[in-house]
Amino acid sequence: MDKVPNQRAIFDRKTIVAQISKLAEEHDPQGFDFRTALLQLLKDTLSSGQAEIKRRFMANNKGRPSMHATCFLIDQLIRTIYDVASVHVYPLNNPTSEEKLSLLAVGGYGRGELAPHSDVDLLFLFPYKQTSWCEQVIEFCLYLLWDLGLKVGHSTRTPDECIRLAKKDITIQTALLEARYVWGDQDLSNELREKYFKDIISGNGKQFIEAKLAERDERHERFGNSRYVVEPNIKEGKGGLRDIQTLFWIAKFIYSTTSIPEMLSRGAFTQAERRRFQKASNFLRTVRCHLHYLTDRPEERITFDVQTELASRLGYKDHAGALGVERFMKHYFLVAKDVGDLTRIFCANLEAEQQKKNRLPIPGLGLLRRKVKGYSAEGGRLNFISEDEFKEDPVKILGLFHVAQQKDFDVHPEALRLIRQNLKLINRKVRLNPEANRLFLEMLTSKKDPETTLRRLSEAGVFGRFIPDFGRVIAQMQHDMYHVYTVDEHTIRAIGILAQIEQGALAEDHPLSHRIMPTIISRNVLFVAVLLHDIAKGRGGDHSILGAEVAEKVCPRLGLSRSETETVAWLVRYHLLFSNVAFKRDIADPKTVADFVQIVQSPERLKLLLILTVVDIRAVGPNVWNGWKGQLLRELYYASETALTGGHVSEGRADRARHKKEELRAALPTWSEEEMDKHLDRFYESYWVATSLETQILHAEMLKKADAAGDTLTIEAHSDPFRSVTEVTVYTADHPGLFARIAAAMSLSGANFVDAKIHTTTDGMALDSFVVQDHEGDVYGRMDKLRTAIRDTLSGKVKAHLELEKRKKSSIPSRTRVFKAEPSVLVNNVASNIHTVIEVRGRDRPGLLADLTRTLFTLSVTIASAHISTFGERVVDVFYVKDMFGLKITNKVKIKNIERKLMLALEGPEKKKSKKSKTSSLEKNTS
Repeated sequence: MDKVPNQRAIFDRKTIVAQISKLAEEHDPQGFDFRTALLQLLKDTLSSGQAEIKRRFMANNKGRPSMHATCFLIDQLIRTIYDVASVHVYPLNNPTSEEKLSLLAVGGYGRGELAPHSDVDLLFLFPYKQTSWCEQVIEFCLYLLWDLGLKVGHSTRTPDECIRLAKKDITIQTALLEARYVWGDQDLSNELREKYFKDIISGNGKQFIEAKLAERDERHERFGNSRYVVEPNIKEGKGGLRDIQTLFWIAKFIYSTTSIPEMLSRGAFTQAERRRFQKASNFLRTVRCHLHYLTDRPEERITFDVQTELASRLGYKDHAGALGVERFMKHYFLVAKDVGDLTRIFCANLEAEQQKKNRLPIPGLGLLRRKVKGYSAEGGRLNFISEDEFKEDPVKILGLFHVAQQKDFDVHPEALRLIRQNLKLINRKVRLNPEANRLFLEMLTSKKDPETTLRRLSEAGVFGRFIPDFGRVIAQMQHDMYHVYTVDEHTIRAIGILAQIEQGALAEDHPLSHRIMPTIISRNVLFVAVLLHDIAKGRGGDHSILGAEVAEKVCPRLGLSRSETETVAWLVRYHLLFSNVAFKRDIADPKTVADFVQIVQSPERLKLLLILTVVDIRAVGPNVWNGWKGQLLRELYYASETALTGGHVSEGRADRARHKKEELRAALPTWSEEEMDKHLDRFYESYWVATSLETQILHAEMLKKADAAGDTLTIEAHSDPFRSVTEVTVYTADHPGLFARIAAAMSLSGANFVDAKIHTTTDGMALDSFVVQDHEGDVYGRMDKLRTAIRDTLSGKVKAHLELEKRKKSSIPSRTRVFKAEPSVLVNNVASNIHTVIEVRGRDRPGLLADLTRTLFTLSVTIASAHISTFGERVVDVFYVKDMFGLKITNKVKIKNIERKLMLALEGPEKKKSKKSKTSSLEKNTS
């Protein structure tokens, strides 16, 4: 632990001791008045010391000195309290050999790392039998520390008990490894230390390593098993402080020392690695101190609501293309990556050392080494034969990973260490080398687990050096709830998902993508497009357009032809097109498909774009993909394929309606001609064009049954696990505002809309179909509750929109409220020939759809269909509407009024009166 400067400003021991002596003269040391006065003195001292430490920390922004200063303050406090107990309160004139006590700091306190609100862990050590004097002193110390507001963890043991328990419990074993003498009898502390090194450390290195690594893996599993979690735990998460501590615990145990210089001399670390660890741990300690001060509690999670303020306190400013909070989190992820990479190298080296110690040398076998394609293979790991060979020919660095992928080898930690130390060898000359580019492209497109190989290249630092544009997005994150992973992690995961689709591992989830994958003309085009689709994020412009420009430079270098380069650039430019159209437009509208096909132009591009879209969405994060999204993508694909291969997507609406009616008549042969004619005449042309034959059959049977029973309200539901949706159909008398009331009822029941179609019959009935999910993006299972809510709302028993208002007022604010989503409303008369399309974007909240539909009702706007997409905290609601006369809305004054009222609904009731209305232009989705 480093020496703390100007210690007296934190704790002036000489002055405090003099004041305590004066108190002891004025009051009976065992009396209540003495204890009260002592407690107040120590409280004031602790408070002033903590204030001084915080002042220094805010001035220098360094966590390590702050933690050491906090340890110093607590050390002095404990020493003072112990001296009061042993000198003034319970003095011993002739202490026996049993009446000894040693105070040791363990855990983080023992290590000298006390964050502002960390626990204080103490070990009270006595010789072999606890006497009444020991009990009294321990009790006095603990109660005083607790009364001071400190959270103290403690244990009271003999040295022998410590050793016995340490043999059984890895946690105790680890705690004692960092035990530090604080005060009392130092001989007892030394005795424990000697016994620990002799009885615990000696000969138990392998078991300790295995136990700590197993403990680490279990901890990673509990905290998300990724260093790219959106709200990382700085202490326990992957790449956090606990990983650094685990590494040093293992090193201390194996090398029987707590001295860093000694570890360096024994080869545990190189100087460069030690500096990297030091830099990483200093950064994490500083962030942790800020986190404790900011939340005023021992908070270890960097949650959404504190990330922006942390970035500000640490000095991260907004730059072009990146917010300050994104730059801060990028730095955090890079540090976590450093910790992970170095820990893996260190642990692998230790494992290799252990294997050498346990292996019997067999003459002539050279420790079972063999040559494989110009590299050395040993124990399933590939290494360079000599350090000089790759320095003379840096392309051999890429060759090492290429051979490892081909022959199913891991990369030797010594090779990783050498590569990291010589990354500058991967220069412009290597990047332009045809052989190097051939090797990289083969690894990227290999059918042998390209994801693992790319991850190895990235962890070694080779990926970012060989493709500098990829290096720019390493640890690049977006401050929102939709993008779970950093850009580099998302990209590598997407490549892995693409390989799984090709191999059939995801055939059940993505049957269409798996079926068309073998028909792709160029696998290279698809894999390179997936690699580059987000390559330009964080550059301050449209990453699709900028990414296409990057693709035009990178593809020829990788050996792609001019036509392949053009296709990759097009895919990157339009990689959001498929999802934008499928999720935000009415696919049943012929103009939607016609406009989409005009951009795509060829069946091959359609296939490539579909698969790219699937892997992009799937790799965003867990629970982002669902069956409903898959269904929408498939519907758009099939409709577009028909148009591109000579079909008649643009067939007249009247002809399409007539064909659909004929199909339904043929599908229901048991119906009489009179029944069928009556049913066909009930619906307008729009119904027949917008619904599938399967849905029409279900509707026909439902209406026939309802009419026969004389039901005024019929609600039916059908769940489709493959599409992850529940379809709810409501048949009742039509009246103004029906959709808005049903939407409010569904919001009350916890159902999330993803799609809706509204149809009216010629005899004044409404047939409304809603596609809903639960909050996890799966089928909605509480249909009894939903039916009751709809019935009560339509009967007037419940005012659903008022109930939603009550819930909003009583709800607890979420920590995700820090995310802003700029509201916007776009009224579009070009996207459809017969409807006005209104696209609404903003921050999602419970009851938003109900508010929007109620607003449209008050504006006398009729909704024909609705399409809802959510992207974390952002929502995009698209409505296909007409005016009260069944026509497009073209009046400019009417359009302005719609925009203004919807903006007020988006901003919420609390802002309607205070904020001036505004109309925002359509923001491009950057998912």
